[in-house]
Amino acid sequence: MDSTTATSLWDELIGSQPDPDLWVVLATLAAAVAVVAPHGLWRVARNAITIAHEGGHGLIALCTGRTLTGIRLHSDTSGLTVSRGKPYGIGMILTAAAGYTAPPLLGLGGAALLASGHITLLLWVATALLLAMLVMIRNAYGVLTVVLAGGAFLLVSWLAGPQVQAAFAYVVVWFLLLGGVRPAFELQAKRRRGGAGDSDADQLSRLTHVPAWLWLFFFHAVSLSSLIGGGRWLLEV
Repeated sequence: MDSTTATSLWDELIGSQPDPDLWVVLATLAAAVAVVAPHGLWRVARNAITIAHEGGHGLIALCTGRTLTGIRLHSDTSGLTVSRGKPYGIGMILTAAAGYTAPPLLGLGGAALLASGHITLLLWVATALLLAMLVMIRNAYGVLTVVLAGGAFLLVSWLAGPQVQAAFAYVVVWFLLLGGVRPAFELQAKRRRGGAGDSDADQLSRLTHVPAWLWLFFFHAVSLSSLIGGGRWLLEV
């Protein structure tokens, strides 16, 4: 790759692209709602939220000095991130809190990039994060789901035109914002039925001596605030 090509790619990466028409933004919102709302489609699409959830655990584990040993993604849309380090303290608390907050916060960050016209940058950053996560996956199903997700971003980034890239990026961000809200409500329902006794909220309760319902409230606050804030940014086209 010569310097001219490298400079062109860099300019494309950090440059801004035109905002899509309002009807595109609304159509991608409708598409995301159609995936998140019905139970049947959600059961499949939730795998993408699990990738973000477990990726959040893994990223914060690394950022707080813990040793990330592996991530597993399962066909029932559950997942497991294993890290080594002190089983208490701020690092463990932040790692445990990162799962349910990661998808909506990623959606919020994506909305900020789209609002500033950085569609290409969003697609490339998402691809890089998925490739980095792939290194830590420790089961075949997890590898398959991350490869499929990363492949979709890579194909759109390299082969699709600007309009398709924009529509794809907006669908992804709307999905993260909307799909980031539903898991906390699902967890609340499971706990009400006496299930999910070792959930992130319960682990955080044991780590901090703060009631699990307050951690659930925190998850709700982050996801709903991200949806409201990110949605406003996306609709200001």
